[in-house]
Amino acid sequence: MIKYYTRACNLNYHHKSKLKEKNNKHFFLHGVKKISFNTVEIISRKYKKKKIKISNIKYLNKSLKKKIYSDLRNIRKKKSFKNLNLSKFPLIMGIINLTPDSFSDGGKYNSTTKALRHAKNLINSGCDIIDIGSESTRPGSKPVNEKREWQRMMQPLKAIRKLNKFISIDTRKTYVMKKALKYKVNLINDISGLKFDNETLSFLKKSKLPFVIHHSKGDPSIMQDKPIYSNVLLDIYDFFENKINELRSFGIKHNNILLDPGIGFGKNLKHNITILKNISIFHSLGLPLLLGTSKKRFIKEIAKNNDTINRHGGTISSNLFLMSQGVQVLRIHDVNEINQGIGVYKSLVE
Repeated sequence: MIKYYTRACNLNYHHKSKLKEKNNKHFFLHGVKKISFNTVEIISRKYKKKKIKISNIKYLNKSLKKKIYSDLRNIRKKKSFKNLNLSKFPLIMGIINLTPDSFSDGGKYNSTTKALRHAKNLINSGCDIIDIGSESTRPGSKPVNEKREWQRMMQPLKAIRKLNKFISIDTRKTYVMKKALKYKVNLINDISGLKFDNETLSFLKKSKLPFVIHHSKGDPSIMQDKPIYSNVLLDIYDFFENKINELRSFGIKHNNILLDPGIGFGKNLKHNITILKNISIFHSLGLPLLLGTSKKRFIKEIAKNNDTINRHGGTISSNLFLMSQGVQVLRIHDVNEINQGIGVYKSLVE
């Protein structure tokens, strides 16, 4: 039996739209009037992609029509998330790396004083979420002992928690998750896709904490060694779908889950571009999306001689595109710059 996938396309970002859904000619993404679409792309592993206007879906065969309408319900429905206001769009996740070796800012914030100062700067710049990590998972990195990872995180987390902000912790280890729980963290951001530690699912079920399902291919130490996919877009979609089903069967019933396709985590330039250009396919899974393109290597690979250390241009342009495609959470190093870009963009599309 052929499996079909539905991608909302021809998306239009309005910011302050007064449009109304009328005669099934266009729909709103996430039940919010900021983004509308009038076309879907039907994708399978066997046949060539096909775009079709929403008003023409009714002419398709019964089984395909049923599948597309089911996906459209997920695409259109208003998403919710514990302690986050998804109608404030997009939400910005500011990064604090407490590591000596992260690819962009290793060693800059690896003390309580520096981390706290940076957290305050991120908040003043308008971030909605603070993501704290104390183990680098850049390509080629080596694992950090769980006790060492927690030792790096404990005091900065304790200090930052007092700022009363939504806190995410970037860790693969249940030991660190358990230790952080007493500081009332709001989100677990595990780049391994919840696969690194066998105890993670039990912890998430018991704690009922919101979390990210992140896609990565292989351990960080080897993930960029010629990654191969049958179809990168559909392989990742199937991974998410299977993981969601696994979580449901394990007893995790809540919908406080973000999906992150993992740009640069076991993907080459072609893979990354394919994911970004077709990112709206993941809306049909019915959960909010988180994406991090900030300062990543694919920007250098595209920019070539125009590459810079901070990669502001590539970071801002890629994130404005993601916003226009309905991605709800953007993971960012330089929050002020991205909010400046978003502010200008919104003022031009009012």
